[in-house]
Amino acid sequence: MVRRLTAALAAGIITAIVATSAPAGADVIKERQALLKQFGDATKPIGGMLRGSVPFDLAQVQAALDLYVTDAKVLPTLFPAGSGTGDTEALPAIWTNKADFDARFAKLGTDAAAARAAITDEARFKASFPGVVRNCGGCHDNYRQKN
Repeated sequence: MVRRLTAALAAGIITAIVATSAPAGADVIKERQALLKQFGDATKPIGGMLRGSVPFDLAQVQAALDLYVTDAKVLPTLFPAGSGTGDTEALPAIWTNKADFDARFAKLGTDAAAARAAITDEARFKASFPGVVRNCGGCHDNYRQKN
């Protein structure tokens, strides 16, 4: 009996410590901003490749697509309820239409994975990649404040 009580008390204390040490809203905002900045940094040279102002680099395209696939799974978790205020450009529509918002990241991940498998040369890149980045625009149009 004493062991069970001690174990329950210890579990309660651990739960309280974990709950109070969870990232604050500002930390979640900074984390998602950092990941989205990585998206932008990875995409910028790819845009140049699409326009023909930067030489095609298959390895760089694949790295960007790998980043999209990985981070598209993580990013929806970085928009928990209550993290819409502070230093953020996230619109309230994210939380009022969270299912659509999350589905857009899932589609980005799926489209990026398909493009990663399909893109083997510049011609396939130019045919496939624009569809992937269209996902970004859809989210920005609906869920991000315009600057």
